[in-house]
Amino acid sequence: MSTEPVRVLIADDQALLRGSFRVLIETTPGLTVVGEAGTGAAAVELAEREHPDVVLMDVRMPELGGIEATRRIVASPTAGRVRVLILTTFDLDEYVYAAIRAGASGFLLKDAPPEDLLTAIRVVAAGEGLLAPSVTRRLIAEFARWPEPDRPVARELTGVTDREREVLTLIGRGLSNSEIAGHLRLSPATVKTHVGRLLGKLHARDRAQLVIVAYRTGLVTVPGR
Repeated sequence: MSTEPVRVLIADDQALLRGSFRVLIETTPGLTVVGEAGTGAAAVELAEREHPDVVLMDVRMPELGGIEATRRIVASPTAGRVRVLILTTFDLDEYVYAAIRAGASGFLLKDAPPEDLLTAIRVVAAGEGLLAPSVTRRLIAEFARWPEPDRPVARELTGVTDREREVLTLIGRGLSNSEIAGHLRLSPATVKTHVGRLLGKLHARDRAQLVIVAYRTGLVTVPGR
């Protein structure tokens, strides 16, 4: 197990908030701040230079919004495997879905308790997606607005085994690895292996993107449809 601290980049246009986040993170064992950015453009530049494990990204910033900055960081060949945790005071559908589509690994409201933020950083750094409960409801609502497409299940899930489909379905329903293990009567290590294989086969960065695949392919459907 790595003993290196989780390296965090803070991107927010409010200096007071950046300072508060820095104090919280720097005083928490296992976490460290590698930089601060007051604009989206600066966040992209710092992410490419510092290669943080996690970027705390505000949505509304000057020069370049947080959603577009996230998209550029995720797509950048020089940023490495940086993961982005979106932080916002705006609990709005347009931000939720746009952030996930841009490649964000998590979405948390700024009024969340400090311990929730610290947990979110660790979860996202570990490669698992994280959505606040209210955000999950809005993400499902977004899927509910989609027309029923001719979903390319066979093509998108080519090479995915029956067991992996079961795991993907449960991920789409919001279950954790331990919950999936209990449901399928598998060991947590086996579930972790299946998740890793799904990430590779489906070219997904994390669980948040696996949730999208589960809905898009029809493995998970919106309640009431």
